[in-house]
Amino acid sequence: MASWIEKQRSIMDFTLSSLMRRKGKNIALFLVYTLVVFMLGSALFFTQALKREAALILKDAPEMVVQRLLGGRYDTIPVAYVEKISTIRGVVAAGPRLWGYYFDPSVGANYTLQVPRNNPPGRGQIIIGNGIARSRTVSQGDIMSLRGYDGLVRNYTVHGKLSAESELVSADLMLMAEADFRDLFQFPAALATDIVVTVRNHTELPTIAQKVADLLPDTRPIIREEMVRTYEAVFDWRGGVVLVLLTMALLAFVIFAWEKASGLSAEERREIGILKAIGWETSDIIAVKTYEGLFVSFFSFICGILAAYGHVFFSSACLFAPALKGWSVLYPAFRITPFIDPYQVAVLFFLTVAPYTVATIVPSWRAAIVDPDAVMRS
Repeated sequence: MASWIEKQRSIMDFTLSSLMRRKGKNIALFLVYTLVVFMLGSALFFTQALKREAALILKDAPEMVVQRLLGGRYDTIPVAYVEKISTIRGVVAAGPRLWGYYFDPSVGANYTLQVPRNNPPGRGQIIIGNGIARSRTVSQGDIMSLRGYDGLVRNYTVHGKLSAESELVSADLMLMAEADFRDLFQFPAALATDIVVTVRNHTELPTIAQKVADLLPDTRPIIREEMVRTYEAVFDWRGGVVLVLLTMALLAFVIFAWEKASGLSAEERREIGILKAIGWETSDIIAVKTYEGLFVSFFSFICGILAAYGHVFFSSACLFAPALKGWSVLYPAFRITPFIDPYQVAVLFFLTVAPYTVATIVPSWRAAIVDPDAVMRS
């Protein structure tokens, strides 16, 4: 046992000295390795964190939303449909909802205008998201002017701003009273944007949705789980686009690592021959090269992951945010809650550490099984 421990100590000492003798090559490889892990880790962390943020925000979304379709496209819905939906067994409450989009030419952005169902602002008052406040440089008590669909300009007093914690979905949101909404858009009193439905038993949502579709064939019920899946699909698609681009960098790194690791220099070959000549076994030489690969790849992986963590959760992923948030004039500014999926970290570890470690072992094994004299002469 003591001899085995002494042998392992000798292998580790030789590994460290070998790394120091070629420190220029190893430092360059470490920097490239860390950069690749950083980019891939940032994309994975940010995509997963956005999906989690969306799921947390949507947990308070309506259980079911009923929209009306006209010609296969979304259209306004008659308020009279509320009474018909309320007659369905299992429906606790149903009510119309008013919301729409307003283009502001002064900043070139679209606002989402909505009438809250609970505690709406007073007539002539609005509550705005932080994105609108930043773009229009307004704060509580200031006046905002919006041009109505009849061509007349309306003035509204900023009553307050929405919480920064919800900025992922409220950056471009503006809340106003129902009378102001209908006046601004010239929206008929008998119509609503959609209908919000609350049910008694959550497990019966698919059944009730089917009953709504049967009762009102020109409508499309959307349950909350479908909204969550839609957001996840959008973020997965955007994250996939970024990962495809970064995969090119990963492949380039694999080629670079293989060339650096497999192209043993004459000095390294002579070193292996000397070790064989003084009694080192093939397994000992392979152990040295394995430790060298693990040292470089493991520490590069750790540094890359830590850098990606800081980039995503402390700087709001400033490098990848435009690609993953999507195109918008009013980008939300928010601090993402730290969240890491261990499975994704394990996959990233395997994709980055395993190739380089294998690339260091194979050429060393080939050199170690050759006669020492032939190796040193080569």
